[in-house]
Amino acid sequence: MPVDARLTEVPDLAPGPGYAHAVVTSGRLAFVSGQVAIDGDGELVGAGDVAAQARQAMRNLRAVLRELGADWDNVVRFGWYLLDVGEVQAIRDARDEFIRPVLGEQANPASTLVEVSSLFRPGFLVEVDAVVALP
Repeated sequence: MPVDARLTEVPDLAPGPGYAHAVVTSGRLAFVSGQVAIDGDGELVGAGDVAAQARQAMRNLRAVLRELGADWDNVVRFGWYLLDVGEVQAIRDARDEFIRPVLGEQANPASTLVEVSSLFRPGFLVEVDAVVALP
C-alpha cells in the first residue's frame, strides 16, 4: 500500500526526532509510532511509576488519534513494550481508563505485550504503539 501521509507534528506532543508520529496508507490504515511518557516539552512524566507512564503514553496516543480524526474505537491493535511484565495490571488499568468510556463493553483491540530489557532512553518503563483503521 502506498503511503498517503506522514504525521510529523501533533499539538501538545514533542516533535518526533527523525520519525513520524503516524504513517497513513491509501488503505486507510494508520501505523502510530511508539508513544512514551514524554510531555509536550519533551520531559519524562512519572519517573519510576509504570502506571503514570502508561497513562501519559495513552494521552500521547490519544493526541495522535485526534490529529488523525480517529478515536479509541478505531484502534485495531496495540503493541506494548514493558520493562517488567509483572507490571501488566498497571498497563491494563491505564488502557481501560482511556478506552472503556469509548468502547464500553466491546472487546478490546488486538494486543501484544512484550517484555524488553530497555527502551530508547533511560527512565522509560513502557511504550505503546497502535494500528488504526481510519474513519
